[in-house]
Amino acid sequence: MYLLHPKYAKDPRHYVRAFLLIQQDVLELFSYVEPSDANLSTYSHRIQQLLMRSCVEIEANFTAIFLDNEYRRATSGQNLNIGDYKLINLSHSLSAYQVRIPGWKGAAGIRRPFAPWLSDHPLPWYQAYNKSKHNRHENFHLATFDSMMDAFCGLNILLSAQFMGEEYGPGSKSLSISGACYTYEGDDGMEPSIGDMLRIKFPEDWPVEERYEFTWPAISSQDDPFENFDYAAHA
Repeated sequence: MYLLHPKYAKDPRHYVRAFLLIQQDVLELFSYVEPSDANLSTYSHRIQQLLMRSCVEIEANFTAIFLDNEYRRATSGQNLNIGDYKLINLSHSLSAYQVRIPGWKGAAGIRRPFAPWLSDHPLPWYQAYNKSKHNRHENFHLATFDSMMDAFCGLNILLSAQFMGEEYGPGSKSLSISGACYTYEGDDGMEPSIGDMLRIKFPEDWPVEERYEFTWPAISSQDDPFENFDYAAHA
């Protein structure tokens, strides 16, 4: 129920709705580009636009997280960059998430778009976004189906890391997270994520010292029961 507390996040449905709109367009794209390893290098204006939209939403979510946690570079209006965004991996462990695209033909159907951060490497799909955004004529070919799907799955992971399976619609899922009670395609160890298109695997190895220890009924009546994460201390 803490996901529904008004101080947990500012207008979370705004970000979930944006993802769901992108998901609709990704599903429509699948009518023309088969979700398959054979099409990873495919590129087009439609694919490039979906890559742009997914990455813009990722940046918007990163910024919202920083603002909610009063990260000074965000609250002072400074331009944030990938160096700032990477700090969120410390609080949300994005690099440990896995997403599977049901119906995908080939090995690329399981994705870990933030995994390069584990070894302090840049995110290839985010680089493709930046390069094709700033010089589309020369770098249009970088906006591939592969990069777009990583960005789309990355957005799903970022939302799931914040809101689990909650979509903030009229019928809240917070009392029983969507999909937790059934299996799919041989019990792949994953569960349906926001939007019910992708399947997600949450991190399993959170260090004990980083796990929350609270009883929600005991603190839910407080005006603001949430503590900010000090990103500045890790910058």
